[in-house]
Amino acid sequence: MSEQTWIPDVLGDGFEQTTLPLGSDDEGEVVATLVRLLPAPPSFWDRLRRKQTLFHDVDVLYVHGWSDYFFQKRLARYWAGLGARFFALDLRKYGRSLRAGQTAGYVTDLSTYDEDIAAALGAMGWDAARGHSDRRLVLLGHSTGGLTLSLWAARHPGVATGVILNSPWLTLQLPQTTRALVASVLSWSSQHWPTEPGPQLDGGFYTRAQREVAEPDDEPVNLDWRPEQTMPVYAGWLHAIVQGQNRVQAGLDIDAPVCVMTSARSAVPLRWSEELTQVDSVLVVADIVQAATHLGRTVWLERIDGALHDVFLSQHDAREDAYRRLDLTARRMLTASLPEATSRA
Repeated sequence: MSEQTWIPDVLGDGFEQTTLPLGSDDEGEVVATLVRLLPAPPSFWDRLRRKQTLFHDVDVLYVHGWSDYFFQKRLARYWAGLGARFFALDLRKYGRSLRAGQTAGYVTDLSTYDEDIAAALGAMGWDAARGHSDRRLVLLGHSTGGLTLSLWAARHPGVATGVILNSPWLTLQLPQTTRALVASVLSWSSQHWPTEPGPQLDGGFYTRAQREVAEPDDEPVNLDWRPEQTMPVYAGWLHAIVQGQNRVQAGLDIDAPVCVMTSARSAVPLRWSEELTQVDSVLVVADIVQAATHLGRTVWLERIDGALHDVFLSQHDAREDAYRRLDLTARRMLTASLPEATSRA
């Protein structure tokens, strides 16, 4: 792992963070922030027996979604408990990386995040182009982060061992003909009014659903970094999203196995109801499933009954199911990537 200055993170409990300088733009200094949780060192008896877990050489890199940041301590502890090194990236102008005077979350091309990811991998001891000689990488992305990592993995073949997507935003939630019309309008408006905010369509129901099903030991959400309603949506940013989604529709051919995890059902939240604590109220699951077929050569699907948009923040039973499926998926990916398994193929 390259030399970095790591300091205690706001999450406490063994979490650390490091700032990744990314130069500057017309809004000033640009940084990303990498958070880590390392596994506990092996016990004396494990060292004596030279015991290693399936995950001893695994690094996990998590990327959050739109209007979000990393705060899922339970998810990090799951991976660290298996022996993996867990890292989470707050992208530029999100969460820990947001600076005064910046337009939150704003980029005009998702490939801009290649710089953030390259900086994160460098801090992890990786080379974004060549990978790592003796470690394996699992990419884990939620919602817009799932789209971002999918595009990155397609542009960087041979680096990731596996890609796990938690309700990825792979397509606009519109009919195909309407989608094309919206894309055309966005292309024009992103050139003329790129930072003109659109109407606020989020009623705060998803945030309320998460709060309703939260467990006592869940980390409280920082509403400055993850507001009740989403951050403003700008034409230039949404055009970047649509361009990325169009690349998915054209076919990405990701060479690593991909697992897409979603809720079993969606609902359009026009008003609050208890149903919203058991469905994806942000994206349309059927659209995610259809778009997932364009991701790569090997795509697995896990649909979780009663799950929210972030399946790992769902009500207890759905959350436990999500972790059971994650465990099976991770072991399947990593067992298939072992040298012995490769030689038998």
